[in-house]
Amino acid sequence: MRILCLQLKRIGDAILTAPALQAMREAWPQAHLTLVLHGPSGGLAPAFAASDEVLVYAPGRPNVALWSRVFTENWDRCYDFTGTDRSALLARLSRAAHVAGYRKMVAKRAWRADGYTHWCDAPVRDLHTVDFHLALTGLPAPEATGLVIPAGLADGIRGLPTDEFIVVHPGTARAEKYWPPERWAEVITRLPLPVVLTGSSDRAEQAHLAAIRSALGSSETGLYDLSGRLSLLELASVIDRARLVLSVDSAAMHLAAMARRPQVALFGPTNPFHWRPRHPAARAVTAGGGSGSVAGPRQATAPMDALSTAVVLEAIDEVCDRHPAA
Repeated sequence: MRILCLQLKRIGDAILTAPALQAMREAWPQAHLTLVLHGPSGGLAPAFAASDEVLVYAPGRPNVALWSRVFTENWDRCYDFTGTDRSALLARLSRAAHVAGYRKMVAKRAWRADGYTHWCDAPVRDLHTVDFHLALTGLPAPEATGLVIPAGLADGIRGLPTDEFIVVHPGTARAEKYWPPERWAEVITRLPLPVVLTGSSDRAEQAHLAAIRSALGSSETGLYDLSGRLSLLELASVIDRARLVLSVDSAAMHLAAMARRPQVALFGPTNPFHWRPRHPAARAVTAGGGSGSVAGPRQATAPMDALSTAVVLEAIDEVCDRHPAA
């Protein structure tokens, strides 16, 4: 059996699709599973252990080879985790006997529905994103997360401490999720282990990181700044080795969740109900709420500056006390 899975959304969505792929691998161990990712998400291709191959849709390019492959392959099943015009067309071109999509996402435009044979009516608003993706498959949740970081990848990264360290990843693609730099600085100075600062090379994110370093002043001594130097897969490998991961709602948070590393995730304008890490060594802290304050799918959100350092430090202490070794 040949299975085509389409996940053309952002990196976080791709990461949270991994359990659904793992569920398919466990249900159909002999199947050949092909995953299609969008642009930057392709950097994590080797980590999607449940997939036999990963194809990458390059934004802004014709992608002739990809379109041709989807059209000419004899697919048995196709799962569209995306629900956009592009993914709907790919799903239709697959001509698989079983083509599954989300009814509400696809039905926004009538022509999208052509080619689908099975509909998922799972309510996105009422589910965590992992469960929403699993619902499309109709399979039970697997024990493994489905995302496996290649062993030893972090060993060759220059500037990474050889002993235990804490990863701090303050950045994200959305500026409204930035926590005030002076509060990050206060937290960093209180941490019990060396800190590895990570982040992308994006100009806005680098400016935010520079503000944090400036707020640290002389306390910046001993900080290992790897921001802008790591590929997505290298970032995953660093996170996989971390004693603790501190981040906002971002791809780094999802990577830590899939690796089940001890972590504290900071939420403000996004609802942790849909995106939070859910393993036992994780804590979500919310602006205007507190540690572990995840009320439900219609939880009110708040600006990041409504989140105090005291709440974050309390969550860090709780995670470290309950999970002294990882």
